[in-house]
Amino acid sequence: VSNFGLVARQGSSVALAALGMTCIIISGGIDLSVGSVVALSTVAIGLTLKGGGSPLIAITAGIAAAMACGLWNGLLITRLRVVPFVVTLGSLLLVRGLAKGLAHQQNVYPPKSWLGDLMATLSKEDRWKVFPPGVWIVFGCSVLVSLILKRTVFGRHMFAIGANEAAARYAGLRVERIKVWVYVLAGVFVGISGLVQFSQLSIGDPTAAEGLELDVIAAVVIGGASLSGGRGSVAGTLLGALLMATLRAGCSQMGLDNWVQQMVTGASIVAAVSLDSWRLARSKSRH
Repeated sequence: VSNFGLVARQGSSVALAALGMTCIIISGGIDLSVGSVVALSTVAIGLTLKGGGSPLIAITAGIAAAMACGLWNGLLITRLRVVPFVVTLGSLLLVRGLAKGLAHQQNVYPPKSWLGDLMATLSKEDRWKVFPPGVWIVFGCSVLVSLILKRTVFGRHMFAIGANEAAARYAGLRVERIKVWVYVLAGVFVGISGLVQFSQLSIGDPTAAEGLELDVIAAVVIGGASLSGGRGSVAGTLLGALLMATLRAGCSQMGLDNWVQQMVTGASIVAAVSLDSWRLARSKSRH
């Protein structure tokens, strides 16, 4: 039970960012700037708290910063008609540089607040909660994204654009506007991921979450989403994130070196993409 709680806490940041990535990949896009945006979000929260802002204002600042990054990516992709891979690769460096600039290339140490308790280990009196508040936030966001994908017109439009963008245009969908809103929506969950990361670190760290985008993409693809768009699910994404966290926790408990953990993660990503290609080829052969 304690190991499962540890895995849940360690995988929360990846799971939250992966929820946003699920929406992006379903609509046929990709976002390589996730890790940098999470770092920017922690810096925004830290600077707001350090400047005297309340925790709620700090949360708003962190999520707003991530949403602004999503809006930036969405507008560049749709207005300049540049492929998402190139745009978000550039944003990865741009946003990371912005985070370091705002933090003056050092960690931001804000005063203590209840934000640092979101991912803290539960005391004996609070064991009835099962998980810390941050993990319950993951479950709540998962339900919200699932409802958006399954119960709203916006969710159906995401699947339609990812499955066949040309057909979606002929059907009268405003593809560019929908894509922008998808990236903004993803920014909300990346911002919440930054909040969880801040709670774990208790500081605003402009170097945090380096390489997080790889774990996030792997979690979504392992969960059954297709990199070509049009397919994906929240349940699959959560299972993928849980698998990635379990791999890391297992490597740590086995005493494996960091370089071995990186090789295991890389092999998982290659296996996930290969599985996706095999599934896609199999589905085409059936039709």
